[in-house]
Order: sequence, then C-alpha cells, then structure tokens
Amino acid sequence: MNRPVAYDITRLATRVLNHTPNGIDRVDSAFAHHFLGSVSDAQFAMMMTLRGASVIAPAAAADVVNGIFVHWGEDEDPDADESYRRIVAWISGGSPELKTAQRVARGRTGQASGVVRWIGQHGFPVGRSPAATLPQGARYLNVSQFPLWIPSYFRWLKQRPDVKGVFFVHDLLPIENPEYFPKAEYARHLRRLANLAEFGAAAIVTTEVVKEALTRHLAPLGRAKMPILVASIPVAPVFSERAPLRPELLGTPYFLVCGTIEPRKNHLLLLHVWRELVRRDGATAPKLALIGARGWENENVVDLLERCRAIGDHVIEASGLSTPSLKALLSGARALLMPSFAEGFGLPVAEALAAGTPVIASDIPAFRESGGGCITAISPIDGEKWLETIRAFAAPHSPERRASMAQVERYAGPSWDGYFARIEAFLDSL
Repeated sequence: MNRPVAYDITRLATRVLNHTPNGIDRVDSAFAHHFLGSVSDAQFAMMMTLRGASVIAPAAAADVVNGIFVHWGEDEDPDADESYRRIVAWISGGSPELKTAQRVARGRTGQASGVVRWIGQHGFPVGRSPAATLPQGARYLNVSQFPLWIPSYFRWLKQRPDVKGVFFVHDLLPIENPEYFPKAEYARHLRRLANLAEFGAAAIVTTEVVKEALTRHLAPLGRAKMPILVASIPVAPVFSERAPLRPELLGTPYFLVCGTIEPRKNHLLLLHVWRELVRRDGATAPKLALIGARGWENENVVDLLERCRAIGDHVIEASGLSTPSLKALLSGARALLMPSFAEGFGLPVAEALAAGTPVIASDIPAFRESGGGCITAISPIDGEKWLETIRAFAAPHSPERRASMAQVERYAGPSWDGYFARIEAFLDSL
C-alpha cells in the first residue's frame, strides 16, 4: 500500500452492545484488523467523537478492534458457547423442553462494563481534526456505511481534496425494495447515496448486481463515472478449516437458516414448509435452526415461532452464536437454507460453501453470483419445491444431497490476501 489509510471504526465501536457480528460487522472487523493491525506511520483510525469526525489515538483504536473481536467470542471453542451447547442438546433430543417458543440467546455479561472500562481508559475521545492531521494523499476508508447519512460528518473532505474518500456500499435494497424495510430507511439510504455522490471519490461493492444498481442511482446525482471496484468478500478462515464432524450432530438431520429475522429473508416460507413437513412425516421430520436476531416487521414469523404447536419440536430460534459455533453447526447440517427475496451478496452462502455444506437458496442474481454456480437454486415463492428439496436432502444417503456436495467441491472462494491486494491496488489507483 503506497498511500496512508484512515480507517473509520465508528460503527465497530458501537458493536460492544451486540452479542455477535452480522455480515457487515464481519467485513468491518476484517478491514479494521488489516488496516489497523499494527501501528505505523501509514495507518490512522477515525471515529465519530464529541467534535465530529476525528483521528483518534492508535491505542484507543486498537482497544476497540481487539476488544470487539474478543467480545464476540471469535476465538472461542464451541463447547464453551452456551447457545451452541443448548442447540446441540435440542438437535440430539436431549433437551425436549426447548420448544420453539423458547429462544436460545447467548448468555453474555459485561457489555456495559466493557463500555465503562473503555471510557475509563481512554475518556470520551475528542481526537484530532482529520483535515489538519491526515498526511498528503491519504485515503479515507469507510466500510460500514455508518454514518453515511449525516453530511456534516464528511464535510472535512471538502477541505482536503487530496484525501480520497472511499465507501463500501453493501447494497441498494432499502431503495430498490423498500417494502422489506422500516419506512424511514428509504429516505436514509437516499441520503447515503447523496453523500456518497458529494463526498466520495470511489466505491467498493461485492457483486456486479450491486455495481449495476449503484451506477444507475449515481447517474442522476452526476456521478455515473465514479470508480467502483467489484470484489467478492472472503469468509473468515475458520469456515475453511476441515475437522471431523462432531458426533453429537450426526444422529438427527437438521438444516440451518442464517440471518436477521426480517421480511426479505423469507423465514415465513420456511416455517410453513416445516409445518407441512411435520404434518406429512411426523416425528421423523428434520429439524430447523433459525440462527439470527429478531429484526423488524416480522410479526407473522414471531407468531408462528411462539404460538404454532405443530412445529414446536422441530424448529428452534437462536441468536448470539460465536463464529466457531456457527461453523460447527454448518458442518453438520444437511444444508444451509437461504430463501431470501433480495440480497446484495449473501455472506452465509459463501461461508457454508467454504465449510463444505450444501446450500439451497433463492434463484436470485446475488446468490447466483456469490455462490459461483454451486448452489441448488429455487424460486423464493415455490413453497412446494422447497419442501420437496428439503425432504430429499434430509433422507439418508440422499442422491440429491450427494449431487449438491459435488457442486460444493468445485467452490473456490477468494483469499483474504488476494482480496486485500485488490483493495489496496484500487486505493492506490485513485
């Protein structure tokens, strides 16, 4: 990297109040570790402080980046993860009292004390002005889209035209599919785009699907020719590690679905499929673990989770899993299920394929691209086809699953070294 990089950790600093990372968090954390992994004259951390955008002390930035990683349990053995142990007990039939109505959530403590400790050590940071502090030709890098809807945070870039602002745009879904989001998110995402057009020198996206949408929306803002790098996201190394399957996961066929419980993830289809599976197959029906926190506008899904007796013994809702625990569950699953209506990338798809687990996913452009042609694709509205495919994959010695495994073996995702080499070359080229 020939240019100094100022990496923004504002959003990452807020994640001490979250049990585990979502997709954006994983990407943000990986970038932070790469660009702030060691103290050097070419690395700077930025953060929203009491004075707005500020360059903060390296020690404070390192404490945020490393502390969040530990807080999420990213290096924790699954056997030390309470949520993992309870899910395994439920899958194996050893804990029959865990019905769907009971939510399994990670038993973390000390989030508030972690915030107090950090403030006690570093104070409420004031930091230094980026306009006055950053060296000539630096690159400002924001990977989280936070707080891209607030123009005042980025006005310092106007004072320093030599500093190029580069923003990671994860998707345009709140604009292109507003029906799946809280009403206010449409206007907020429009402000993100307007600020990107005004303050951004370039953008990074994960798929050609997102690049096409971003280019289309930037054109009316006068930025149709903004440089945009398309780079597929690698997965955390733990997903590619091969280890013997845990024996406690081999007895009962089960499936996973990963993602926040929100309308576009289409959990409702899967719950209706499972009700029908139980009606047809009774106690021999496979099990389903919903891995993810509750999001917004999900009342129908929550009603089924909390009140549908038919699926009570066959569906469990869990949040707060550590990444190693998620990988362990993926490795033993018959498949990952992703029936989303819309996605910008779909990181769980790449994680499952890297772990050697088949993926049954919606036949949508983002999954076709991120899955590299290695997924079993079904329309997100074809409930009967989903039921038939899940039933087939659950069967012992399933030929359908064996054929899917052959697809998975062809999957070759990007490496982090190659990925960051592309990112750095792009930053240098601006």
